[in-house]
Parts: sequence; structure tokens; C-alpha cells
Amino acid sequence: MSVHLLKDSSKLCIFNQLQPKRSNLILLCHHHHDEVESLSSSSSSSSSWPSIKSCDANYVALTPISFLERAANVFSERTSVIYGPSSITYTWEQTHTRCLKLASALVHHLGISRGHVVATLAPNVPAIQELNFAVPMAGAVLCSLNTRLDSAMLSTLLMHSEAKIIFVDQQFLQLAQETLSIISSKNTKPPLLVVIISEKSNNSITNTWDYESLLESGDRDFAIRWPITEFDPISINYTSGTTSRPKGVVFSHRGAYLNSIATFLAHEMSTLPIYLWTVPTFHCNGWCMIWGLAAVGGTNVCLRSVSPKEIFESISLYKVTHMGGAPTVLNMIVNTPSCDQKPLPHKVKIMTGGSPPPPQIISRMEELGFGVIHFYGLTETHGVGTYCLWKPEWDSLPSDERLILKARQGVQHLCVEEVDVRDSITMKKVPADGVTMGEVMFRGNTVMSGYLKDQKATDEAFRGGWFHSGDLAVKHPDGYIEVKDRSKDIIISGGENISTIEVETVLYSLPAVLEAAVVARPDNYWGQTPCAFVKLKEGYDVSSQQIINFCRDNLPHYMAPRTVIFQDLPKTSTGKIQKSILREKAEALGNLNKHKYIKFERGEYLVGVK
Repeated sequence: MSVHLLKDSSKLCIFNQLQPKRSNLILLCHHHHDEVESLSSSSSSSSSWPSIKSCDANYVALTPISFLERAANVFSERTSVIYGPSSITYTWEQTHTRCLKLASALVHHLGISRGHVVATLAPNVPAIQELNFAVPMAGAVLCSLNTRLDSAMLSTLLMHSEAKIIFVDQQFLQLAQETLSIISSKNTKPPLLVVIISEKSNNSITNTWDYESLLESGDRDFAIRWPITEFDPISINYTSGTTSRPKGVVFSHRGAYLNSIATFLAHEMSTLPIYLWTVPTFHCNGWCMIWGLAAVGGTNVCLRSVSPKEIFESISLYKVTHMGGAPTVLNMIVNTPSCDQKPLPHKVKIMTGGSPPPPQIISRMEELGFGVIHFYGLTETHGVGTYCLWKPEWDSLPSDERLILKARQGVQHLCVEEVDVRDSITMKKVPADGVTMGEVMFRGNTVMSGYLKDQKATDEAFRGGWFHSGDLAVKHPDGYIEVKDRSKDIIISGGENISTIEVETVLYSLPAVLEAAVVARPDNYWGQTPCAFVKLKEGYDVSSQQIINFCRDNLPHYMAPRTVIFQDLPKTSTGKIQKSILREKAEALGNLNKHKYIKFERGEYLVGVK
């Protein structure tokens, strides 16, 4: 049987075909070639090596599904999931069986075919762990949606991804129904709704499937639809607002497999870790740890919502060994009231990223007994891409120096071929002097397949044979990178990327606003929050509170400004607003404090709006 390697396509089309077993044939799309090359199963053999070839005995497509298969055999009686509110506990054997039945139900009862997209809208509950395996086992592609988005954005993403089904936790049922109504109003068939009922509920669900009933209708002897090639898509992860409409980042089975391994190694996990889910699973499939834990027989301790008290209680009760979270989570932990804190049973290793953690926060975390591992990455790198690999000789340095070193983004992990800091235009390396800035670029097997239905953005991201991160950094003489700034005006708030352009668009829709610009302001809790500089039209009198309320009515709340400053906006000679000056002003304001008004030049600004 022959397979065509389609080198002229960059539409992220993976050409699937039904096949009863895992194949040793390779089918993938390249971006910078025009010719179509036909390969036979013996094409890997040259005349010099006639007996060497790829076959079923020596080649199997890489996929995280195999982690679950192995876990069911090697760790069958070990606990895979714990969920306190419902007293749910499953072993890896039980999880494997449930995933098979769910995959069967998706195919035989809901008509899911290879390449179909299945969406989720749920917190970190056991069903999400199962769906991350069951959906690809059915040959489909998982799309985990951010629960912080509003119905308008969710409807856009569901239509863009062409999801056939959406699994919705009962907590977000009303939001989902509003979303589906918007889709229907646009003469588009909405995805089928399946409701996840994780806790006892008095609300009856009618005219739709509920999760457990669907799962129980499946066959435990279901034949897994293995990926035809390891380059087949396994998931779509939408970026959290880096443009006015988030991009759909496509993960491959190969990339997910490799990054799962690299992430648990970077997290210093050995066999049988106990992992507390404080990282949203809709972020890069939980930084690929949702799959990686199966590889090491780990226990998933699920949390519906994250609070300092729940974190300390879970660590104490379940003897948690590892967890993760944005610096916002670390900040929340160190500021936990003493009455809610509990002594740690041992050092808990916590991986953090999303924005650089302040050295003071790292210090306070370590005082509490946590071991902080700092990583850096993007959705486009399957999550974790680099980490600050600790050097033993740093242990003898003064505390302040150690904390500064730990805040660096570090070096590439095991499965990234190369990470470099280069000039964005010339593509030349910048000197490793710790001073010269360039753009962080990645190359290797854990870089995304591309952006769904966005050829232009994909080509631009892969320009020059590297993935362009859009982040500015320096490289130190020891090869460690340190991110210094964003090449775009992105605000990172609680681990979420906020597009200033999108916020400004809403501000300009307010009749009273003449000019507006949004930049980041430091925030003790969220890391950064939007700070809006506004010039009103003549004759209008609008308060900062009214502007904030307007934004909250028209945006997801986390994207709304927390600070509003009324003033003339500085401009260049060509009329372009000078955001660099505004950033300096916002930075000079210092960290945001709660519920406090301060006069500023010709107006006022409001801080600490919940």
C-alpha cells in the first residue's frame, strides 16, 4: 500500500482514512514544498540497506492513547482519579474501561467519525480527564473551551471549529444554552449538547444526553481508532485572546506524546505522583499533564474551583506531591490567611509559568515548603517549552541571586529540538550577553501543527523555519534565556492573554469616548490587569465606574479594565498613540490596591473592581 506525502498543503488538513489497526505508514503535511511525493512502505530502504525497513514490528505511531493502555496494565489497581465532592475514586483499570465505553458511545450512538471535533466546557472534574483520552480513542479531535469566555466568544469558537458535540458541566449549562442559541440564530446547526452532572442536582435535564448515561451505553470492547499517522490532530486549543479572535492551535498525537513526557520530566516526577489539578485543563490540555500522568501511573486530584483553603486541605488529605499554576495561584497561596493554612506533609513541587513569577513570591512559596519549578511556553509549543533547569552550584549563592536565577525561563526541555533568541528580521542569533534582545524562537517536534483554517497566520508563525513566539528575550552566557517584554501589547492576567485591541474596540463603541488606549498595569493578585487611558468627547461626563461597567457588560469580565485614567493621549507626529509612554505611567502607578480612588491629573482612576 502506498501513501502520498502532501508537501504542497499547509491547510492543516490531515487526510484520514479508516483503518482497522495502527499503521506504520506516514502521512503528513509540509508547508514549504510544491511537489507531491509518493512513498511506498519500502521507500525507507535504500539500495545499500535492502533488509532495513519500517514495519508493524518496529514502528508504531506515537500517541498519548498508549499511555492509558499501558497504565491499565502496569498500574491497574492504582488510583487514577480522586474527586472529593462526589466521593469519586477510580483505578487506572476503571478509567481505561470508562474511556473505552465513552469512545464507543461517541462513535455508535452519536455518530462521531474520524476528524470530527468534540468540544468541552467544564472545570477540572473527572469527566474531563476521561474525555481527553476517549475523544482521540474515537478518532476525533478534542476542543477544550475556556470557561471564562462569554457566550458570544464561545459561539464564535464552536462555529470556527465546527464542533459536532459539546460536553458541558452543569455549572455552565446556562452559558452553554445561551451560546447554542446564538449559533442557531445564525442559521447554523449547533453542536449536540451532553451535560456532565458531577454532583447531586435537583435540576432535571431533559431532551439531551447526560454524561453517565451516555458512557454506560457504550461497549467496553470497543476497538480503539488509533491515529493513522502520529501527525493526525489530537486537539485544538484556542489562544486566550492574543488577537481580536483567538487562533485555534492544532496539536498532533506526536507532539502531545512527546510534550507529555518532557513535561513530567521537567516537573521532576517519578512513578506514582499525586497531582493536584489547579491548572485549568482547557490550557494546553492541562499543559499536557492530563496525558502525562497516565504514563507514570499518577493520581489526578480534581478540583472544581481553586481556593487557598482547598489547596492546603487537598495537599494534607491526599498527600499531594506535585501541582501547577500561574503566578496568580502562587500569589494566592502565599497570601492565604493563617487559619486556612496547613503544614505540608513534605515538599510539594509546583510548576509555574504564564508570566514571570516575582522573586518575592518564589521566596515566600519556598518558605511554606513548596519547591518552585519555573517554565516558559506557549499554546503553540503544546504548553511547556523551556524550564529553568537548576544548577547545584546555585545553591550556595545568596538568596536574592538564587531567586533572580530561578525567575529565568531557562533552556529547552528534552523534546524541543532548539530554542533560540534571534533577530526577528534577519533571523541571526543575538549575542549571548544577557543584554541584547531578540525574539524567542522554537524549532522541533513539540511545536504546533499550525493554526486551524488560518493559512496566513501559520505561514507567518513558521517564517524562516522557526516558530516565532512574539516574545522578546535575552540569552545569558550560560545559554539560559530570560524573557524581557512582549513584542505585542499583550496583557497577561491570571495566566490569560488579553488583547488590548479587543478592549479598545469596546471602549470606542461607547458614545462618550473620543480616544482610548489600553496597557498593562501591575497587579499584586493577577500579575497584570488592563489599564485604560481615555479621552472623552467634548460635553460628555462619564465616570470611570461607568466605563468599567460598560466593558464588563460587553467583554468577559477578566478582560475589562480595572483602572481608567482620563487624559490627553500622547501621539507621534503621524498621529499614532505612544503606548510606550502610557506603559511607563501605568507602571509608575504601582501595584493595584483594592477599592481605592486616586486623583490623577485631569481625572480619576478606579482600582480594585471585582
